[in-house]
Order: sequence, then structure tokens, then C-alpha cells
Amino acid sequence: MTEKRRTLIIGGGSIGERHLRCFQQTGRADVMLCEINDDLRETLRDRYQLAQVFGTFEEALAAKPDIAVICTPAHLHIPMARQLAERDISFLMEKPVSTSLEGVAELATLIDEKNLLTGVAYVHRSNPLLAGMRDAIRAGRFGKPLQINGISGQHFPYYRPAYREIYYTKHETGGGAIQDALTHLLNLGEWFVGPITDVVADADHNALEGVEVEDSVNVLARHSRLMGSYTLNQHQSANETQVTVICENATVRFEGHKGRWSYLTEPETEWQLGEELTFERDTLFINQANAFLDCWAQRTPFVCTLGEGVQTLKVALAILESVSDKSWKKISV
Repeated sequence: MTEKRRTLIIGGGSIGERHLRCFQQTGRADVMLCEINDDLRETLRDRYQLAQVFGTFEEALAAKPDIAVICTPAHLHIPMARQLAERDISFLMEKPVSTSLEGVAELATLIDEKNLLTGVAYVHRSNPLLAGMRDAIRAGRFGKPLQINGISGQHFPYYRPAYREIYYTKHETGGGAIQDALTHLLNLGEWFVGPITDVVADADHNALEGVEVEDSVNVLARHSRLMGSYTLNQHQSANETQVTVICENATVRFEGHKGRWSYLTEPETEWQLGEELTFERDTLFINQANAFLDCWAQRTPFVCTLGEGVQTLKVALAILESVSDKSWKKISV
């Protein structure tokens, strides 16, 4: 029987509970929880029959976990990650990496020195449909990619009814559409066709009650010479994500809300099915948890490295600047 890895979940909010549940469901993790809210901590202890829970980060560190999953608001990620790294603890970090670049380079240096496994939890990279579509494109099946377009939207209050009481309310804690949902789409685009090098953006607060941060955003981007666009809102009724990569010999499209990717090679012909698959949302997080545990055991890089997460952070920060001064921004890669 494979030894279970002592896995510390830091933060018991919505995403923390999901990671807790999904690491537990791998059957490969002895899950512990660090949560400062007494009532929430005890609720999750009972719900998931946890043997160890901690009310402070210091107590949790003293328990010497093998790996940790950082699920706190984004402005806390880097300080917590540094404390983990100093104790030789590998970690998976929720997105975005941070709300600024402060301390990021120093953290990366420390991780390299200690040869730790780290990753950023951009969970779309654990979607087998997206992985299959990406593999087909990068293998040259449809010719060279020329353009990428990403469109996403959902009714955020329906899925996160407590949005007015959490990190989402302020940019300083990682809130707003740009640092929250949009980074998933940006990271996915970079996974498909390479780093974003230039952006110009527009954003506004259009609908969400009780907050002032943006809930709608449009971005024009350059992945070097390849053109891109990304559009997202957090107030539409439909919950859908679509990514289209226009290649030399085909248009290739992922439709998350339909559970498929497909391609079109000739005008006025039928779309051809690449792959179709239906699964629960937890499946992606279980896939992600298993992948991180595999990488930890095999000492291989995670599907979204810290460096790739930092690149997406740079793009998000550039978009915020572009929205503020209405100009193109160049991103150092």
C-alpha cells in the first residue's frame, strides 16, 4: 500500500474545502487543516473526520507536513509560501500567485536552492479535454496557431453567494474579475500558445451588488506575434467558457459548457468532434491533486509551475494598469 502524504490545507473557505475534499478523495493524502475561524475549523473537522486541525499557521508548520496547499487570500500567498519553503515543505498555491511582485523573485530563488516542488492551482490544466486539444495543436495537427480567443462568463453571486464577505471585494486581497476569474483564461491561453507579451484592456463594474471592483473585462493581447483576445464577465446567466485557436489549417474550439472540443477544416462543412467528456467539477481538482502527489513522488515539474503562475500574475497586473491609464502594456517574459 502506498504511504499517504501528510497534506496540510491552509484556509478552510470555499476553495480550501474543495482542495481538502479532493485531496482526501485521492486516497493518497492524510489531510490536515489550518483555519483560524474556530467554528469553520470544527465544522470541517467533523464533516471530513480530520484527525488534525490547527488554529494558527505556526501550529500547522510544527506538524511538519510533507506538502501544503495554500488557499488563503492572494496577498498572503508569498509570506506563507516563504515560511513553507524555509521548512523544506513543497506546496501547491491557489491563484493568483499574489497581488504584486513583491517577494516573488526571492521566493523563487529559495525554492530553487532547496529543490522544492511548487505549483499554481490553475485547474483548467487538469482538464483532459483541454489537454487533448492542446496536445493536438502543439503536435502540428492543424498547422501553426495564428490567433486565440477566450470567452467566459457566469453568474458569480449564484456560485459564490458570499462574494461580498470574502477576498473578492478589494484588489488588495485579489478581488475583482481581472485577478479572480480572468487569470484562469489568461493562464489557459498561455498554456496553449505561449506567454502574453503585450496587453491593452477595458473593464468596468456593471452589475454585481455590494462591491465596486470590476465584474466585466475585455483584453486585446499579443503572444509575441500571435494575436489574442479575452472577454469575461461575472454576471451573465449562462455559465460557459469557450476557447478558440485559429490555426493555418483548421479552427479548433473548446466548449467547456458542452464538454467537448472540436475542429473545422473547410468552410461550410460540419464541425468534427475531437473529444467529448462529461464529469463533475470535483473531478478536475482530484486530477490536480493526484498530479501534484505524482510530481512530489517522482520529483518532476507540476503542470503549472510557479514561474508560469508568476507570468500570469504579471499579465494581470499589466491589465489593471492598462485599465487605469488606457494604454498598451508590455510584459517582460
